[in-house]
Amino acid sequence: MLELSFSAVCFDLDGTLVDTEPRSRAAWQKLFQVHGVRLDPAQLARFAGRPGVEAIADHLPSFPGRSAEALFREALGYARGADMPPVGPVAGALALVTRLCDRHVPLAVVTSGTKHYARAELSGMGALHHFDVVVTADDVEHGKPHPEGYFAAAAALGVDPLDTVVFEDAPAGVRAARAAGAYCVALTTTHSRTDLGAADATVRDFSEIRWK
Repeated sequence: MLELSFSAVCFDLDGTLVDTEPRSRAAWQKLFQVHGVRLDPAQLARFAGRPGVEAIADHLPSFPGRSAEALFREALGYARGADMPPVGPVAGALALVTRLCDRHVPLAVVTSGTKHYARAELSGMGALHHFDVVVTADDVEHGKPHPEGYFAAAAALGVDPLDTVVFEDAPAGVRAARAAGAYCVALTTTHSRTDLGAADATVRDFSEIRWK
């Protein structure tokens, strides 16, 4: 059990609060399959935690005549398909968020998703009203692993990033949190402990967290 006590808490969204990674991976895989482009598991893993437009931009030479924005919209369309894996909260996420809110701990979400997407996912898990701040890809110039999102969240919450704990599940997010000076706890929901080695601590899910 990991005991924590900080002035504020920031959460990543996909793979951290909500188990969306199986759906995201399936949507990206379908995009590549439809266009007849090969995508190996190592390449797919590097999409996690990054803004979708930036991630697909790395592969634009394989999609002649297509823009990153158009490909991202296409992938989002596949993600809404009935054949995609189901989505639900990560174990213990809603209970922890509710507990922190009841104790008046300032809370933020910092995600590589769009504002519309983030609000929809948080509403779906019944947690949107618990968060004081939601920082999305629409609010920053530089996505993760750049720390801009976490700096923005700390400023909006009125706290020092050094007195903030961040929950993340992907290497890019861990690097962003650490670069902002926050204490980073990584969940092994989508990556191994080895991949998340830069974090200050690692846990399986939120059932291993105790707030002092």
